[in-house]
Amino acid sequence: MARILIAGESWITTSTHIKGVDEFTVHSYTEGVRQLKEALEGGGHLVTHLPAHRVPVSFPSTRDELAAYDIVVLSDIGANSLQLAPDVFERARRGADRIGGLAAWVAEGGSLLMIGGYLSFSGFQARAAFARTAIAEVLPVGIIDADDRVERPAGVLPTVMEPEHPALGGAGTSWPHLLGYNKTTRKPGALELARVGEDPLVVVGEHGKGRTAVFTSDCSPHWAPPEFCDEWPGYARLFNGLAGWLAPRP
Repeated sequence: MARILIAGESWITTSTHIKGVDEFTVHSYTEGVRQLKEALEGGGHLVTHLPAHRVPVSFPSTRDELAAYDIVVLSDIGANSLQLAPDVFERARRGADRIGGLAAWVAEGGSLLMIGGYLSFSGFQARAAFARTAIAEVLPVGIIDADDRVERPAGVLPTVMEPEHPALGGAGTSWPHLLGYNKTTRKPGALELARVGEDPLVVVGEHGKGRTAVFTSDCSPHWAPPEFCDEWPGYARLFNGLAGWLAPRP
């Protein structure tokens, strides 16, 4: 069993309804973590979800706080949310370098998984902004410092390179289609387990005493359609395989 912190995978939507000469605005809150959380909990892991709007206030700021977890998952949450705590952004007070602290924690034996999305890696209009952070040095892939989204609206089938690797959890070689991903490059020494076209999809590696991994597509819609994240038995096997490989070693 691993203690896993998932940061991100939630959003707030504002919509304006115009009816003739009248208009009103409504807001809604959505979490996209269900499939991932249920899969990991079903594998016996202890999962804590930190929604995106709570990340600036509550993401671990010290090594002691990070020590409460074995694996940190960053999924569809940008670098600014980790770095710009209210005291820093609103009151111009010095605060913790939480990205630097996370990278140091990995080097000392922690484990990090980044999952793709519009605010992962570089993301939409490069707003995820991880390319020039310490996280870029830790991950097993190189981050492109530009909008790195690759939209595949007609679908793309992953190619599994290392089906027997334990990080894939026995998910097999026949994976459902995906509708997009973040484009990255495999770093020397990292192991590419699956790809989409010529680009990495699942890559694992080591950093210092720790381990890191990426899944460059999403864990929920829209890039991961229901055929992938709800109907495919390999979904739970894949993410439990990654968690098992990332978890602390004896």
